[in-house]
Amino acid sequence: MLFFMKNTGKAAANNRVLLAEEKKLNSSGRVWVPASVLWPWELNKLGNSKMRSGKLPVSGKSILVLCIASFLAGSIFSSQIWTQPNSEMNNDLVIPAIFNHEKLRTISRECDPKRKLAESNSGDIMGEVKKTHQAIQSLDKSMSTLENELAIARTRQTISHNAKENRASNHTTPNKAFIVVGINTAFSSRKRRDSLRETWMPKGDKLRKLEKEKGIVIRFVIGHSATRGGVLDRAIDSEDAQYKDFLRLDHVEGYHELSTKTRLYFSKAVSIWDADFYVKVDDDVHLNLGMLANTLAKYKSKPRVYIGCMKSGPVLSQKGVRYYEPEYWKFGEEGNKYFRHATGQIYGISRDLASYISINSGILHRYANEDVSLGSWLIGLEVEHVDERSMCCGTPPDCEWKAKGGNICVASFDWSCSGICKSVERMKDVHHSCGEGDAALWNVPLS
Repeated sequence: MLFFMKNTGKAAANNRVLLAEEKKLNSSGRVWVPASVLWPWELNKLGNSKMRSGKLPVSGKSILVLCIASFLAGSIFSSQIWTQPNSEMNNDLVIPAIFNHEKLRTISRECDPKRKLAESNSGDIMGEVKKTHQAIQSLDKSMSTLENELAIARTRQTISHNAKENRASNHTTPNKAFIVVGINTAFSSRKRRDSLRETWMPKGDKLRKLEKEKGIVIRFVIGHSATRGGVLDRAIDSEDAQYKDFLRLDHVEGYHELSTKTRLYFSKAVSIWDADFYVKVDDDVHLNLGMLANTLAKYKSKPRVYIGCMKSGPVLSQKGVRYYEPEYWKFGEEGNKYFRHATGQIYGISRDLASYISINSGILHRYANEDVSLGSWLIGLEVEHVDERSMCCGTPPDCEWKAKGGNICVASFDWSCSGICKSVERMKDVHHSCGEGDAALWNVPLS
């Protein structure tokens, strides 16, 4: 377009020159124009005149034709020159426009928080959710631990208070113990108790020596009769005076009161002995004390341990059958099983758990079966459940084969009888076949 304007301007300037020359002709009758506007064949005719004056005479009509021709030629030339550049210029303008449009769209996508969230990696999101969930679980555990530590501190304060009362009344200080073994017994079980005293349970001076040197305390655990001070109670008083191996509870004896008896046993034991472990065992079970001490010593550094042969038996809803559970409906549909818990023939718990039972004794629910009750008290706590199968070996030949193979059992009994069948008659035979030997107990190292 600029080139076109320049050509047009030149043509207009030429026209002005021609008009000026034409005015001169008005007076002289002749037109003088530059030689550059004459055709070649006209130069010969005017050659001599040009040599004389430097101008050529041209008519007015010819000037008009020449102006029109010059204008058309300039227009055609300008159109040809600017057709391609215009196309290239349009392309140059379109390409940046497209590029800028795409760039704006990209920036818009990046600035849109909803779109960024939708396009983010789903795996990263799940990872963050998992980390948050783990943090919440860790916080819950920390709170539970703090609550348990507070409960333990209260229990120890109670223990300290009770110890001061004992010192004031008995003028003695209870020794710290490693293990307290409570043997659950009944008024009618005198022969069972004697069978234990004659086999795996030390008596007399040996019992005191075991307590003093090894920190292992053994007591028969019993309450009182419905008629306190009656014949049954006096019989126990006489037996205790002879052997001094009873722990008496303020509890009315009865088979259906075993859950209460278990709760009272742990509470009473904690108030008298500051032990690392508290064990409950039935009076028709064979026990190797040395193996028991070695097994529990593995978990001495852990604060909350629940050890025994873990099981999950059926919840019996039919009245009249053994182990009937009146509250069977709490365990779901008929035919369901109990949660995992240690079988009732023998189990042990660490100091903190015994303290917990002692503190919360009044609000711990008691089911019909004492092993289920204990399991229910501990299932909601941060407790390590240890399934120790050596605590539930069978009677010979099972425990005998294991002993010959070097795997001496902690405890032996018959599952069919929930203890050793006819234990009074068979306890010596079981002890002879499966016992660890007298020296094993005294060789247990104290840590």
